[in-house]
Amino acid sequence: MKQLTTILSVLAFVGVLILFALHFSGNKTKSSSSVIASGPITSGTSRLAFINIDTFEANYVVLKSKKEEFSKRQASMEAELQRSAQQMQNDYEALQRKAQTNSISQAEGEVAQKRLLQMQQSLETRKQAMTESFVKDQESFNNDLHKTLDGFLEEYNANKKYDFILSYSRSNPVIMYANKGLNITADVIKGMNERAAANNTTNNK
Repeated sequence: MKQLTTILSVLAFVGVLILFALHFSGNKTKSSSSVIASGPITSGTSRLAFINIDTFEANYVVLKSKKEEFSKRQASMEAELQRSAQQMQNDYEALQRKAQTNSISQAEGEVAQKRLLQMQQSLETRKQAMTESFVKDQESFNNDLHKTLDGFLEEYNANKKYDFILSYSRSNPVIMYANKGLNITADVIKGMNERAAANNTTNNK
């Protein structure tokens, strides 16, 4: 179970969001903050803005919902594997008791041992299949989320005309300081939540 948990816990959603920098010109400038604000975005000759990924993750409804879904799915997977492992352990202990009391023949013991081996192999196969499917679905969602955010920012920037839209995360502060007026997180969350709600309304018709 530790192996499965390790594999699954490595896949953090924040990781796919950390480097959401859309480059609209050829220069790089640093900035950061964890405070939501919106205002004029001008710095020298470049127009800059940034998204607080921690705030985005906590407030974008699609991402919050999907994280909860993946969390429940992971718990269900682990519970299923734990039940199977416990059943195999129970069968093994029962076989041991029978062997110690000479209440099972050699032929019966061999059959039981073979069945336990098959249970173990089946458990390993099931764990691998579930893990691969889980990882694949998370990667697919992360890719879709990345594309959705990229597409939204392209449209969002059509009027704003920023030279750079950078990202900031408290757990990975690539940007060490930023003017709070450059924070467009609230605008991005509002726009993407509105778009998600509109898409849900259309799909439910």
